[in-house]
Amino acid sequence: MRVPLRPLQLVVPWKRCFSASAARGEIRNVKELPDRIIPRYQETRGTDLLSLEWPSPPRNILLVAKDGVPSVLDSLVEFAKHIHSTYPSIVIILEPYLAARLHGSVPFPIYTAIPMLSPLDSSPPSPIISTTTLPEKTDLTATLGGDGTILHATSLFSHTPSVPPILSFSLGTLGFLSEWKFSSHKRAFREVYMSGSSPPSHISGLSTNPSPRTLPFSEHSVGEEEVNSFTAGTYDGLNGWAALRGKILGHTRRSRVLLRNRLKVSIHSADSKSPSPTTHATNEVILHRGAAPHLTHIDISVAGRHLTTFIGDGLIVSTPTGSTAYSLSSGGSIIHPLVSSLLLTPICPRSLSFRPLVLPGHSPVSLRLGNGNRGREVEVSVDGQRRKEGIGTGMEVRIQGEEVGRERGGGGGWRGGVPCVMRGGDRGDEGDEGWVGGLNGLLKFNYPFGEE
Repeated sequence: MRVPLRPLQLVVPWKRCFSASAARGEIRNVKELPDRIIPRYQETRGTDLLSLEWPSPPRNILLVAKDGVPSVLDSLVEFAKHIHSTYPSIVIILEPYLAARLHGSVPFPIYTAIPMLSPLDSSPPSPIISTTTLPEKTDLTATLGGDGTILHATSLFSHTPSVPPILSFSLGTLGFLSEWKFSSHKRAFREVYMSGSSPPSHISGLSTNPSPRTLPFSEHSVGEEEVNSFTAGTYDGLNGWAALRGKILGHTRRSRVLLRNRLKVSIHSADSKSPSPTTHATNEVILHRGAAPHLTHIDISVAGRHLTTFIGDGLIVSTPTGSTAYSLSSGGSIIHPLVSSLLLTPICPRSLSFRPLVLPGHSPVSLRLGNGNRGREVEVSVDGQRRKEGIGTGMEVRIQGEEVGRERGGGGGWRGGVPCVMRGGDRGDEGDEGWVGGLNGLLKFNYPFGEE
């Protein structure tokens, strides 16, 4: 009996089926990016706020998020993916710890300030690294969190006189400074990105099929001419305003900006020969006795003239923005952010006659640790961040309001301060409560007892 032959079947042991997975983003050095684009802030009729005007489309966007909350990080990834897919010419910048944590969640490169290790140090880099390159590269900052997240974002630019615009989304606890709800992130970012844009006269409609994303810099070398055109803001018009679906907002649809005053702060030794580098505070500067059991003795001078010697737990010098923070809890007045001023608030003074003082924003204030101070040193904190070293007897903290006003030379624009993008402006959007609404809705200003 003949047995029928079966077809020969080859078994290849190394053959496997692979499932497709999303590409993993890489981390790149922010130094590779072109220098920042500096917008102008113009006066507008009918409102005290300024209008934002970009000379060319913004390209480098820094995203800052509240740490330790998974839902906020999920929103950050969603926001980054939206920007990447809708605005082809924009690159995303994150802080180093966020870049290391989230670069695998997005299919595109993430830029950050790469930490540099000392040749004598083989340990992992500290989370706190130099961010001196961020002010040079960041066109726009977007924050996802609460008021503390905004303060952290402004601290990244505390040593530079020019702060990029800040677009804030409320995902924190209070959100008195945060203007936008995250549910409106697409509209909010579009308004800022397109603010003051105007298409060329020959463009009657925008392309509905934008060109594939072209990163400004890649692993391959880029020609010098191409780099220069990107830096000048003329890099491939299809990757800028012209590539965006929809209508250009035009000059009548600019985003509204509030320039929040900052404090210039420097610490001087007893001999005044080695002052610390000048830093800026958005909320306040605080001198406090800390864990010492003794009251502090602080000599206060205003514009070079001795005012008084304060005895108590500490002193707060705040901006109008900071007047609704620690100063308010200590009995200080509430000041509108458009009022250029300094607020001097005592913390538990020994004398009941020491009341909060409102001073002109340009008045220099000197706080010197007096000889009557029994403690070794007094703690100093700027926007809630305590310095590693306090100040001892004879040392002083010099504080003055940052100059915010019109640019010199007759250009008509404004400079200085922290540019915060506001909701609605003068268009009367529903739900736009502004500063007054924040006092009523969030701080419950003069809220009657027994009512809900």
